[in-house]
Amino acid sequence: MDEQLDVDVCVVGAGPVGGTLAACLAGTGVRTALIDRAALPPMEHPDFDGRAYAIAAGSRRVLEQAGLWARLPFPANPIRGIRVSDGRVGRPASRLHLHFAVDEVADAAPPFEGEPAFGWMVEARALRMALNARLHDLPALSVFAPAEAQVTREAEGATVRVAGGPTIRARLVVAAEGRRSPLREQAGIRVTQLPYRQTGMVFAIAHEQPHHDVALEHFLPGGPFAQLPMAPTGVAEHVSAIVWTERDAMARHVLGLDDDRFAREVARRLGGHLGGIRLVGRRWSYPLSAMVVHGITAGRLALVGDAAHGIHPIAGQGLNLGFQDVGPLAELVTAAVQTGEDPGGEEVLRRYRAARGPAVLAMTAMTDGLDRLFSNDLRPVRVARDLGIAAVNRIGPLKRLFMRRAMGVG
Repeated sequence: MDEQLDVDVCVVGAGPVGGTLAACLAGTGVRTALIDRAALPPMEHPDFDGRAYAIAAGSRRVLEQAGLWARLPFPANPIRGIRVSDGRVGRPASRLHLHFAVDEVADAAPPFEGEPAFGWMVEARALRMALNARLHDLPALSVFAPAEAQVTREAEGATVRVAGGPTIRARLVVAAEGRRSPLREQAGIRVTQLPYRQTGMVFAIAHEQPHHDVALEHFLPGGPFAQLPMAPTGVAEHVSAIVWTERDAMARHVLGLDDDRFAREVARRLGGHLGGIRLVGRRWSYPLSAMVVHGITAGRLALVGDAAHGIHPIAGQGLNLGFQDVGPLAELVTAAVQTGEDPGGEEVLRRYRAARGPAVLAMTAMTDGLDRLFSNDLRPVRVARDLGIAAVNRIGPLKRLFMRRAMGVG
């Protein structure tokens, strides 16, 4: 007879969002299974590869609750200022700019140790290492990776058959397998794609001058160009992550350049405030589109992370939106288990929809609107948005609202 494992929740997908949710649940004693098709990436990555996450202040709370923040093996660098500007490639930015300083909204900062910050830059390898360490240290968690699983959802529960492993009985299944979620497709949940015909390029640079913990969001006709302050990586003292959005044709061109010529194109968009620059780590690229998911739950199923939504990276909120799914879902499920309520029942799923549905839709609309507003070079639109940037910079309550949103605590 096949071995049977009874759990409260089965999370499918062990990426940053799925892994964090599993750690949150198992950390409170909720019996949890975590399954992924791929093996968990190895604990040690000897080289910095250029990838990093901007973790908003609200998301840091989730990582702390999951027991991950304290396990990060490399320091996270705070973002204490954000400069927003508009311009054209190779020309000085408009003098009408917007500057956010965290001391202007310190009362909104969660009670972390040290100075308040809008967020922190965390190396991707550091979060993966923290996840691996935590996931193997939770008695209430069973991890199956690499593993293929077949999920059957019924009114009274779900059955998950792991190839070469146990049959898992769960009261709730969580889809965290990314944008092409098989579980979402199996449930018949419709998806609307909004292509941008843009490519996102992600990499890191070393630079001569310190960044002073200030991030730059520079809007250009081809798309936003972001510089995000990182801690020293061992390869350089002054390092920043770059998220460069560009129209597909131009992106293909610059990605084909050698490192020196590519760095010169980066410098044309960045400006000279950080001095000379050079690339460190690898270059990563991916096509950009928004994705509207027509429902984040089905019977015995909840969607989180990229399975539940996809937004433009213009505000740096993609991964943070996933962590914002984790917080309320973990709280709702834990409370249900502790009070004897069905954690996969319709009432819990209804509360999750109410907590996340409107917020996800609002963020999708905001990022889509910002990209359409800023990714063009029509003079009347450019003048109007520059005046709008300057107005936000001068209107205190509106500016503080934007800053709270950037922190993920609004």
